[in-house]
Amino acid sequence: MSVDLEAQIDQWRGFVARRPAMTTDDIVEMEDHLRNQIADLAAGGLAEDEAFLVAVKRMGNLDDVSREFAREHSERLWRQLVLIPEPGTGVVGSRWRDLGLVIGVALLAGIALKILVESLDEFALIRNVAFVLVPAVAGWLAYKRRVSWRVAAVLTAVAAALVLVVNLYPFEMVPLPGGGEDPGMTAVLVVIHTPVVLWMLTAVAYAGGDWRSHGRRMDFVRFTGELAMYLALIQAGAGVLIGLSVGVWNLAGFDLEPYLENWILPFGIPGAIMVAAWLVEVKMNVVENIAPVLTKVFTPLALVMLVAMFAVMVLGDSFDAVDRNLLILMDAVLILVVALLLYSISAHNPMEPAGVFDWLQLGLVVAALAVDAIALSAMLTRIAEFGWTANKTAALGLNLILLAHLAWTGWLTLGFVRRTGTFHDVERWQTRYLPVYGLWAAVVVVAFPLIFSFA
Repeated sequence: MSVDLEAQIDQWRGFVARRPAMTTDDIVEMEDHLRNQIADLAAGGLAEDEAFLVAVKRMGNLDDVSREFAREHSERLWRQLVLIPEPGTGVVGSRWRDLGLVIGVALLAGIALKILVESLDEFALIRNVAFVLVPAVAGWLAYKRRVSWRVAAVLTAVAAALVLVVNLYPFEMVPLPGGGEDPGMTAVLVVIHTPVVLWMLTAVAYAGGDWRSHGRRMDFVRFTGELAMYLALIQAGAGVLIGLSVGVWNLAGFDLEPYLENWILPFGIPGAIMVAAWLVEVKMNVVENIAPVLTKVFTPLALVMLVAMFAVMVLGDSFDAVDRNLLILMDAVLILVVALLLYSISAHNPMEPAGVFDWLQLGLVVAALAVDAIALSAMLTRIAEFGWTANKTAALGLNLILLAHLAWTGWLTLGFVRRTGTFHDVERWQTRYLPVYGLWAAVVVVAFPLIFSFA
């Protein structure tokens, strides 16, 4: 079979793997059936790409197939949902070992964070906390993916160089009128962008070192979205429990807050992150992902928000008096739109034709571009009037990167809904563009302090 056909089968396999109730054996069985169908059709005179499409069509709707598997194997699905693997599969010991490793990594990260809390001042702690939390996840993923020693050494070296840059740069501190000091703009930008660089390094670990694989890049997008959702749920539950505990202990005349700050948070934060990452890995092939489902709800709401924002910016009296906060606001809006698009695309069936929701996504992109075009002109006007600063340059640079991402996504989505292009083009553009964000974050962290004299 040709390389193109193998790529199509690989894409199909990745989509099947995200269906509920599908195990590895089920997927292997379905793939074997698909390949036999393709071979028979090709022997009958069809081209490989035509044979693939016909064979997939004969396989039936994957959602129907997954529902049938769920009905036939409901006991198996329930066991998976409560973290109990099937007996005799050999997974029980492996899963408990993974959980033990996760707890061990979380404890080590908690100890490291506790040491930082005790030994560093507030701003130094903020600068370095990402170097504890993100590498903990990256290290665990590198172990899970059996990353080679060469790749692990490169990732470690890059992270170590980043530690030196963040801690050895002589950032300026701005005196406050009432006493004390605040970090300057370049220092704040470094704090914001350092986790982005580290998370891109984590993506390489997640991909097992094969960062060039578009499928693994998209898998990491799904992992990130699911991790955010699980972490939000864990934090909400922990917040309720901690709040109730503090209230009860206060009624008993015991102040729990010092222990909360000195012990519970330093160990609880890395613990929550590691457990969330572990849950995402365990549940990846068992239940439908959460983040893409939420995009179905928030995409229409985001579209309404953008339309209202566009009307306010066009009709409002204060448009000419915008300040630098508009840069931050617009970047936040565009990041939200990109996140919604990414997670929607990650859950899209690549074999299905364009539907109503695809048109809705196209409307979201167009609305975002319209709002950004107005805001961008105001940003450039203000920069021309007041000059360049590190903050304005970083915000504008990110804005232009997001603008390019959305503009080409809109063009490809238009082709998809008009049936002059394919969904594969839309998806591949997302995975190709992802490294741009990491590279820009690295430029901000390494070069901006030097360019703007650490101010």
